[in-house]
Amino acid sequence: MKTNKHSVSIEDRTVYSHFNPANPTACVGFTEETAIQDVRKAVLSAKQAQIQWKNRSSLERGDFLQKAADILEKDKDEIAAIATKEMGKRFVEMVGEVLRGAAILRYYAQEGTRGIGEILPSHNPANTLYSLRVPVGVVAAITPWNFPVAIPVWKIAPALVYGNTVVWKPSQESSMTAKKIAEVFHLAGIPNAVLQIVYGDGDTVGNELVEHPAIAAITFTGSNSVGRKIASKSVEHNKKYQLELGGKNPVIVLEDANLNLAAKRTIEGAMKQTGQRCTGTSVAYVVNEIYHSFVEKLLDEVKQIKVGDGFNSSVGMGPIASKKQFDKVLAYIAKGVDEGAELLYGGGKLAGADYNGGYFVEPTIFGGVTKDMTIAKEEIFGPVLCIIKVQNYAEALVKANDNMYGLSASLFTTNLDQALHFIQNSEVGLVQINGETGGAEPQAPFGGMKESSSGSREQGQAAKEFFTTYKTVTISPSAQ
Repeated sequence: MKTNKHSVSIEDRTVYSHFNPANPTACVGFTEETAIQDVRKAVLSAKQAQIQWKNRSSLERGDFLQKAADILEKDKDEIAAIATKEMGKRFVEMVGEVLRGAAILRYYAQEGTRGIGEILPSHNPANTLYSLRVPVGVVAAITPWNFPVAIPVWKIAPALVYGNTVVWKPSQESSMTAKKIAEVFHLAGIPNAVLQIVYGDGDTVGNELVEHPAIAAITFTGSNSVGRKIASKSVEHNKKYQLELGGKNPVIVLEDANLNLAAKRTIEGAMKQTGQRCTGTSVAYVVNEIYHSFVEKLLDEVKQIKVGDGFNSSVGMGPIASKKQFDKVLAYIAKGVDEGAELLYGGGKLAGADYNGGYFVEPTIFGGVTKDMTIAKEEIFGPVLCIIKVQNYAEALVKANDNMYGLSASLFTTNLDQALHFIQNSEVGLVQINGETGGAEPQAPFGGMKESSSGSREQGQAAKEFFTTYKTVTISPSAQ
């Protein structure tokens, strides 16, 4: 049984009922878990299909992605509505995510027109020496529920355009949306065997993909605990792996910052998508002399957020995606109170006739937080912001870097020297100056440092490093 899903066995098949997190009594659809023998068949057929797929022109593969982008854009409202019903993200946010998915597809469609190698000099002037980038083979894509369109697309699109085939296991919490996305690729003309989707939990279906000998590479976004298991098994089975994991993303607000901008962007970073983003803002380090005025501006901003069903256009924050995540967020809030943090705003669950028993949590701000508190160290993955007072920029930087994660960080300042120093010395993969911690454009590398990533990058030209490998070729004249 999966969070806001219920499962039942019917003739040896596990069928999942999906319920709306804004109204958990409302069933919005069903998906069926893929039997292990069918997972194995999918992998083997993907391996067979890869022989023909890799030998198609890369321009042709790019054309398929362009067609998929057109379909995705045309069906944006339908796809967004499915996701909002299934995992609660606001409809307007989901429309934006679907359009982002279309932009990613168009970017990688153009990859089919770009160079795939280089001519190199040889010590023997009669030889032709060159390198090619070639696909790695069959890729297993294991994706999370919080970005049910964008994350799968930014894994699948480069994998396909570079000549790989894909077996995709989405999260059970977003499998209805995933089914629709797979249909988009197939409607665009991509053969079923080239992109296959399997459903189920990580311990069974996910594990089968990771251990199957025909899988050449695994790209995974999710929790650190699962990521470590995938890394260990990938090494054991000599597979390429790519992990994007957790974050505990800080902002630093200095005395010379535009405080109105800083407050607005900090609240957006913390509360957008109900805080369910690996790049979401978790901790704000604020210098002492502006602490109180900045907190006032934060409170002014957060009080404007209305919580409710994601289809309500006046709502600024939807429900938590599942009962499991809902309970986890509330437990962290209770832990913050128990450890002595000052609850400045929110902190409770929302109930009553307006909320239909949904998984609604108030946007929450804690003051008086210290670095040793649980809420300051662990990823909450909910609409919770911790504020820590510091004396100066130097102290803030040290504390921000004293973090097991290294995904994203922001600095609010008008001081160019400090901005440049922060860019150089912040131990994260994504640096923002006067912007929120979330967000990345399709053409830019995405990923973190430390425990946030296995080191490789997604999106942009960086994706080529994971989804291809080098082949070096030497051609010598037959008669010398």
